[in-house]
Amino acid sequence: MKDIQFTTDYLVVLEKINRIDPILYSKTRNYINGAVTYLSPYISRGVVSTKMVLTEVLKKGFTIPQIEAFAKELVWRDYFQRVAQVHDVNSAIKQEQHPIANYGIPLSVMNAITGIKGIDTAIEDLIKTGYMHNHCRMYLACLVCNIAQSHWLQPARWLYYYLLDGDWASNACSWQWVAGANSSKKYYANQDNINKYTKTNQSNTILDLAYGDFEDLAIPDSLLKTDSFGLITEMPEQKEISISDSLPTFIYNYYNLDPLWHRDAVGNRVLLLDPNFFSQYPISKKCMDFVIALSKNIPDIQIFIGSFQSFKEQFKVESIHYKEHPLNEGYDGVEEPRDWIAEEVVGSYPSFFAYWKKVEKCLIKIN
Repeated sequence: MKDIQFTTDYLVVLEKINRIDPILYSKTRNYINGAVTYLSPYISRGVVSTKMVLTEVLKKGFTIPQIEAFAKELVWRDYFQRVAQVHDVNSAIKQEQHPIANYGIPLSVMNAITGIKGIDTAIEDLIKTGYMHNHCRMYLACLVCNIAQSHWLQPARWLYYYLLDGDWASNACSWQWVAGANSSKKYYANQDNINKYTKTNQSNTILDLAYGDFEDLAIPDSLLKTDSFGLITEMPEQKEISISDSLPTFIYNYYNLDPLWHRDAVGNRVLLLDPNFFSQYPISKKCMDFVIALSKNIPDIQIFIGSFQSFKEQFKVESIHYKEHPLNEGYDGVEEPRDWIAEEVVGSYPSFFAYWKKVEKCLIKIN
């Protein structure tokens, strides 16, 4: 993978959106060197929305049928969020994964020595850059859940820890989909498939098999040793902040760093970093530094280390605004909706296809 630098400058992010080629994306997105947008960290952190990205692309004159593959990838993100509004994605959504041999993660995966170059390189890049190509995430989950027979939850937490674009709903639902806990069957990829999309040329590996051979495959020796792991979030130090109780307060968090949100309103702007939240959903220092840097796009924002309730107790403000998110715990005040591609398509759908068909009708009407 080429060396990726994720800017934290909002104007540069907008330039990235303007440079999207949705046709080339559709043709090459599954390849490790394909024309992907690298916008996922900004979508996950709420800097830009799926709707904003799609709207800007459509302004160039494309139609939904022309860019269906690109539009679907954005809609997948909304779909997972809708799932998380209804289901506890920390538990199996459709059925339990089977079989399960362990509840840890193979040591060879954590150390990037699985012997599968496409996967090992992707893991090394993940630790270095905070990014992993979506196809490689599927390969990784396949190897861990369906070959090593590790339960999906802890490995999903491990991956989320490093991802700059960590979105717990997308991450958990995707791991469940690969493991057969959120799908009708498990996802498998053999060495030929991995070679094709990661530009490698390996043979005689543990995955150099015909697809019919996977179901009865014993756990390879290289994946037998597993371990649990401790993931710790390094919290920044609390600096003194000043809050006016006569002004409305706009609460930002790990999933909402939108510089345009109430941009013209006068008020307190607070990035709330709750240690309890990051204990449940730990992130790496690289991810925390990324969030703090992104918050600087919001004028006069201040950082508060603590829970929503502790903020309210310390600062007696009357009007608090925040954006809805399934992981907001203990929030109260004025809850505002996020910017959905099709805000009228709500609730849980049995499959992405069912959700997409509803959203597609809305898009065709406005396109």
